[in-house]
Amino acid sequence: MRLTKHFLFFLFLLLIKQPIVAATELDSAFIERFAHTYLIEEFPSTNEEKVLISVAHLDPRIVIKSCKIPLTANISDKKSTRNVNIKISCDESIPWKIYLSAKVEITKAVLIAKSTINQGDRLDESNVELAYIAINRIRGEKITDTAIVFGAKAKRRITKGKTISKRSICLICKGDVVTITVSSKVFTIKTQGIALSSGNINEQIRVKNTRSNKIITPRVKAINQVVINL
Repeated sequence: MRLTKHFLFFLFLLLIKQPIVAATELDSAFIERFAHTYLIEEFPSTNEEKVLISVAHLDPRIVIKSCKIPLTANISDKKSTRNVNIKISCDESIPWKIYLSAKVEITKAVLIAKSTINQGDRLDESNVELAYIAINRIRGEKITDTAIVFGAKAKRRITKGKTISKRSICLICKGDVVTITVSSKVFTIKTQGIALSSGNINEQIRVKNTRSNKIITPRVKAINQVVINL
């Protein structure tokens, strides 16, 4: 009987101490971690995009009450990915809520100049690299495929850290000597020409056939190679 009373008393102590333990765990560090975890789930990183999240520290003067049920988190506008306000709520019979501010920066993998590339320089692994840039700093269509870039020439000076765009490079540039390939199912003819305009892979450019002096519009196939498929 005495043993049973001691066991019940010990169990009672555990029950009354449990809310106190939960309350001490609910400090500012816990709230900040909870908000950070919530934002990671809302804005997950992918192979193409990385998300950088920083949560502001709570004001140390704020008193955080205990909560016997799981906390909830919410943001009012998910479209705003620069500065967000997170509402942390405890939905007990006497509810409470806390607001935290955070910065969410979404970066995208794009090719940039590893070092300054001068006009006419060929692009390769020595001067081009893949880097993650904040999407609000990316203007227009940028390139992520090195197969499109390596071997191309810079149309203009590209400073270190700048993104590579199709407008700033040309796989075949105006004035380049090119090999023209005219092919069909039964024959293939090759001749030489001069590029009268610039272009990148699969783009049509104007080329002057040096043998016939005719102007044609073949597609760019590779470095100094254009093709006409009949």
